[in-house]
Amino acid sequence: MENFSDLLTMAKSQPDAQRLLMVFVAIDGNESNENPQGGYLTPIMCVDKTPDEIVSFESLLAESDNTGQKWDLVFVGALSGKGSIAPSNTDANKPLDAMIAKINMGMVSDYLAFNKQGEILEMTPNSQ
Repeated sequence: MENFSDLLTMAKSQPDAQRLLMVFVAIDGNESNENPQGGYLTPIMCVDKTPDEIVSFESLLAESDNTGQKWDLVFVGALSGKGSIAPSNTDANKPLDAMIAKINMGMVSDYLAFNKQGEILEMTPNSQ
C-alpha cells in the first residue's frame, strides 16, 4: 500500500463492511519547513466514514478544507462490521476516542498516516 487510494481499494474489498476512522492532526513544535521531522501531534478533528462515502482523497481533502481547520497529517484506522453491514457512526465513537487518546500519547503504530498528498508515511518515534 502506497497511498490513500490503495487503502480505499483494500477497505472496499474486505469480506466484512468497513468504517474508516480518521483523526486529522497538526504537528506542533517544529516550525522548520526544511526539516519536517519532530514535533508534537495535536488532534484537530476526527471523522468516520464508510469507504463508499469517500469518493477520493481529493474529495476528503476538500471536505476538510471547508472546516477551516489546519492539519498536517491524517491517521486512519478501520472498524469491521458483520458481512455487508458496516459499523454505525455510534459504533465508531468509542474507537475514535481511543484513537485520539493513543495519538495524544504518541502511540501511532496501529494506524496508517497520510500526508496532504494522500501518500502513506512511516511514523517513527523521536528518541531523545
